[in-house]
Amino acid sequence: MSERPYRSRRSVLAVPGSNPRMLEKASTLPADAVFLDLEDAVAPAAKEQARRAVGEALTRYTWRAPTRTVRVNDWTTAWTVRDVVEVVETAGASIDAIVLPKVTDAGHVRALDLILTQLERELDLPVGRIEIEPQIEDARGLTAIDAIAAASDRVTTLVFGPGDFMASLGMRTLVVGDQPPGYEPGDAYHHVLATILVAARARNLQAIDGPYTRVRDAEGFRRSAARTAALGYDGKWVLHPDQIDAANEIFGPDPEEFRRAVALLEAYRFHTSGAGGARGAIVFGDEMVDEAGAKIAERVVARGRAAGLDATPAADHTL
Repeated sequence: MSERPYRSRRSVLAVPGSNPRMLEKASTLPADAVFLDLEDAVAPAAKEQARRAVGEALTRYTWRAPTRTVRVNDWTTAWTVRDVVEVVETAGASIDAIVLPKVTDAGHVRALDLILTQLERELDLPVGRIEIEPQIEDARGLTAIDAIAAASDRVTTLVFGPGDFMASLGMRTLVVGDQPPGYEPGDAYHHVLATILVAARARNLQAIDGPYTRVRDAEGFRRSAARTAALGYDGKWVLHPDQIDAANEIFGPDPEEFRRAVALLEAYRFHTSGAGGARGAIVFGDEMVDEAGAKIAERVVARGRAAGLDATPAADHTL
């Protein structure tokens, strides 16, 4: 697939694939995206039943979330191939992406790409439509991040998996997504998050932060989300419906910022055109704007429109 649509992923709701009640409830919730989990949230004895339940839920319900994904088991397990084959055979037309956990090598992504290609051909689905979201969960994955990001044209998103990563590094905290005691006021995850983000942006991919597991700690969630939103991440996994609105707010552009970005872009495009004087840069309000500033505004506008915001640009191109 050449040009893919920008998908808003401010909130990505985790849904255990072995829980039919939660699958049905999740279909009604206002998350930007859901991932139906066949991995950590499903006990080994329930893996086969979860595959059937996920495929059934994807085809039976009308999902409020615009983006629907499935997290399969990682390649070190005995379940990966059957996970992919069964859910795509059952609900391939309803799946936007496969989340591949514990990726440590670009070969993991290429192997999944090959399987998806064969399935799409067999099922007469558009080849390349189903995206891949590699999840980076340990030191090996982080050191191979650039190769992983470039492993397939299907890769649209890189996902940070903090729980396994904390275990990989030996971090001294049991709260996934929170700062280890003694590290404040710094951010113990900054290097990891920035490395994933840079690899994502180098390939024009999205970057998604992992979960904050204290689901009743609203302030803790906001604190965790605000850090990665400020860094430039596109969204965050949420484990509970109560976290959805906060994630949508924190990772979505402020409506006023969005309107300003729309107006700025319109003014920049006009005044850098021949009809507007072919300027190389403009002053918009009290701000000097050149091509770099326009690119920042373009990202704000893309995020806002994907999240459902709209604005009418100023017709007079006022500076």
